[in-house]
Amino acid sequence: MLYGKKRVFNTAIRYVILIAVGIIMIYPLLWMVSATFKSNNEIFSGIGLIPKKVTFDGYKNAMKNYGGDINIIKSMLNTYSYVIPKVVFTVISSVVTAYGFSRFQFRGRNFLFAVLISTLFLPQVVLNVPQYVMYNQFGWIDSKFYLPLIAPTLFASETYFVFMLIQFMRNISREMEEAAKIDGCNSVQILIKIICPMLKPAMVSCALFQFMWSSNDFMGPLLYVKTPTRYPASIFVKLSMDADTGFDWNRVLAVSLISIIPSLVVFFLSQKNFVEGISAGSIKG
Repeated sequence: MLYGKKRVFNTAIRYVILIAVGIIMIYPLLWMVSATFKSNNEIFSGIGLIPKKVTFDGYKNAMKNYGGDINIIKSMLNTYSYVIPKVVFTVISSVVTAYGFSRFQFRGRNFLFAVLISTLFLPQVVLNVPQYVMYNQFGWIDSKFYLPLIAPTLFASETYFVFMLIQFMRNISREMEEAAKIDGCNSVQILIKIICPMLKPAMVSCALFQFMWSSNDFMGPLLYVKTPTRYPASIFVKLSMDADTGFDWNRVLAVSLISIIPSLVVFFLSQKNFVEGISAGSIKG
C-alpha cells in the first residue's frame, strides 16, 4: 500500500516537473503569437499573454510590400521554390552516397570516407568566400533558379545526413538483399525496393532537418540573391524592420509568425516518422 502511494507521488512529481518545463519552453512562442495582437506600448509594458486591446494592424501591415515589389506571400513562394528542390536532392544524393559507402567495397573507400567525415568539422563560414568566387565565375550569382543554393545538394554536401544514413544501413540485415539478388534484382532495384522502405524514418528526419535549416537560412540568400523580387522570407523579415520610421513590433512578429507556419505544419505532419528516425538512430547508431 505504501509502495503504491509512493509510486503515485513520484509519478505526480515527474509530471508536474515536465509540465512546468513544457510551459517554460513553449511560453516564448505563445507570447510571440499574443504580441502580434498588441501595440508597441503594450508589448513592452509586460509579459502577459492576453492583449488588453486587440489590434490587427500587425497582420495588415505584414502584407505590405517592403524593399521593392515583394511581400510576405511572394517571399514565402520564393523560399519554397528552392527549399523543396534542396530537400528532394539532399535526400536522394545522401541515400545514394550512403548506400555506396555501406554496401560496396572499392579502392580508396576508407580514405574517401575519412575525407567525408572530416568535412563535418569544417565551418561553413570558411567556405563562403571560395564558393562565392566559384559561383560568380559560373555566372550563378542572382540566378533566377537559385543555383548556388540548390546545386551543392546534388552532390551530398550535407555530410551529417550521409553519416546518419550509413549508420542506419549498417543495421539493416543483408539477407533480404541477398534474396533479392537471387530473384534477379540489381543494385538500384535493391536500393529502391528493399533499402529505401526500411530507411523511411531516417529519410524523413533528413528531409525535415533540411527543410527547417533551409527555410531559416539567412546567409546563403544574402550572399547569392541580389534581386529584391527574389528575396526569400528570411531576408523579407529583415526588410520589414524599417529603421527610418521605427519598428512596429507587432508587424515584425506577425511577419515572423507567418513565415514559420509552413515549417510548423510540416513538422507536425511528419512528427511520427521524425521521432522514429531520431529514436532509432540513438539506439542503432
